[in-house]
Amino acid sequence: MTDQTTAFTFKTPLSAEQKKLLARDLIKLRTQSYKDLGFEDFQHLKKIERWGQICSVLGYGTAWIIPNPVSAFLISLGNVNRWANVNHPVAHGGYDKIRGIPGRYTRKQFAKGWRRIPDWMDWIIPQGWHEEHNVLHHYRLGEEADPDNLEYNLEWLRGSKAPMWLRYTIVALFACVWKPVFYAQSTLKILRQGRAKNEEELANIPSALGIKAWSLFSSEGREYWLKCFLPYASLRFVLIPALFAPLGFAAVSSVFWTSVMAEIFTNLHSFLVIVPNHAGDDVVRFKDPIETKDDFYYRQIVGSVNYKTGSDFNDMMHGWLNYQIEHHLWPAMPLSQYQKLQPQVKAICEKHGLEYKEESVFKRLKKAIDIMVGKTSMLWDVEEWKGDALDSYPAAQKAD
Repeated sequence: MTDQTTAFTFKTPLSAEQKKLLARDLIKLRTQSYKDLGFEDFQHLKKIERWGQICSVLGYGTAWIIPNPVSAFLISLGNVNRWANVNHPVAHGGYDKIRGIPGRYTRKQFAKGWRRIPDWMDWIIPQGWHEEHNVLHHYRLGEEADPDNLEYNLEWLRGSKAPMWLRYTIVALFACVWKPVFYAQSTLKILRQGRAKNEEELANIPSALGIKAWSLFSSEGREYWLKCFLPYASLRFVLIPALFAPLGFAAVSSVFWTSVMAEIFTNLHSFLVIVPNHAGDDVVRFKDPIETKDDFYYRQIVGSVNYKTGSDFNDMMHGWLNYQIEHHLWPAMPLSQYQKLQPQVKAICEKHGLEYKEESVFKRLKKAIDIMVGKTSMLWDVEEWKGDALDSYPAAQKAD
């Protein structure tokens, strides 16, 4: 078993002055990158968008023959591509600075109002995604206020008395349905917190997995069913299969079951590329909010992990989340710019003696799941805990 001192603490390798120098180099790089932006960056996005659309067309174009995993995978790939490679950068405003692009590819218009249907019809409502991901996750990374803090969210499982095999089983089942079961509810919870008018309303907001959040007898439950579940489910599992009615009932049934299979694939694929980005026994958590821009840049590096980067196809399959360090440094950046920035960011980290974590997505998945089940624990920045990290750290669940 790993010694507790080395397992749970992370001694900040940079002084305040060194963080300032790191931030200065990164700001210079960001400034140059913005100067390099051009219409070709938008054309690159359109190419990736077309790849996803082709996958969807091929998937549905063959789904009516017989329920099959090939068609399901293509439909799933189109779905993941729409979320990760189109909605994600556009919703951050990654293309807002490029002149001449259609307004629907800007943050102000994309998936707003009726445009949710053609732009990004998903279990997750766009307003909730903005508050949960663009605001809280990016600017409270690694804190308890970060809604994507994996270790904190799974304390109930990590601290349970369930045997390890059962914990792994729960994680596997959760991965198959995590978008509608957790992510959609989590984004609604964040929206409700923003709407709360007083402390009493704030205290009465149900947890994402609570009965009240799902019950048709509560306003929160009805909001979930009407805004998240029914719109997406009606489109994906009713309207689209119905389009194949001229080919007969067998075709409709085949499209329906292939769509169900595709949804499971979508959940598994998105779980694979999203969940491990900020988890592992080598990733840092923080107790206090960010106070300076220097600390912001530092935290995005020590609190994030990249996967292997490379070609457009490789990056598309990773949902461009293999550039997580670069993305967290500069959320509002086109996909194509991350490919150019990655080796430069890595060099800057090496220059300042800061570890740049980059590993296979499958190795990172194992590390993330080990965190989820309580087999390992994340690091706490000693400086943030003012030397009190070990006494304050919650008891970890270690497998023998």
